[in-house]
Amino acid sequence: MTPADRDRFEKCLTLAAQGGTAGERAAARAAAERIAQGAGLTLAEAAEIVRRSGQASEPRASRPPPPRRTYPWAQPKAPVAPITVEELLRQKAETEAWRKRSAAAADRHRKRERADQDAYAAEQRARQAERDRDWARTRADPPDTARNET
Repeated sequence: MTPADRDRFEKCLTLAAQGGTAGERAAARAAAERIAQGAGLTLAEAAEIVRRSGQASEPRASRPPPPRRTYPWAQPKAPVAPITVEELLRQKAETEAWRKRSAAAADRHRKRERADQDAYAAEQRARQAERDRDWARTRADPPDTARNET
């Protein structure tokens, strides 16, 4: 029987003796029998080997548990320091400065777009003015074919 099997067998025997319900004790006894059969022993022979080798659970229970390593997220949080009036004023001034910079950048962007739009509108007005002049010239000076018809 390997040390791992011996350990499992011992745990099953302990559970078979101290289980909370009859079903739990029966299942633990069946598991112990399977482990013993896997080692080629009967339940009684395997139990005797465990008792003779001194692998009882008492020494294991007396060992202290290994120390637990704490994780950074498990550390207690630092107490929250209250914000002072000066800090609030500093934060407010910082926010206002950011808003002013942002508004100025938006204005510059709008002016660039507006300049493009104004140039386009001026070009369209010039084209329309040319069409209007052509139309007015045509109205003022009708073609010769129109005079002959009247």
